[in-house]
Amino acid sequence: METKNNLLFGKQNLIWMLIGAIVIALGLILMSGGKSSDPNVFNENEVYSFRRITLAPILIVAGLIIEVFAIMKKSK
Repeated sequence: METKNNLLFGKQNLIWMLIGAIVIALGLILMSGGKSSDPNVFNENEVYSFRRITLAPILIVAGLIIEVFAIMKKSK
């Protein structure tokens, strides 16, 4: 009896999905933080920095686009 392994996604698709997940995780890590040592002081530059407001959301959206590409890509 022959057993066939019918996976929904191929190896290339899974690699692209892993890359997309890493990019999304990197965006979330870059967005985190901003805690002040003194809760009575608000540091606007720390909270509204380029990294948190621009770079992190771009990475998250790029990761989601990579995920869609990985799902739609035809496996060989």
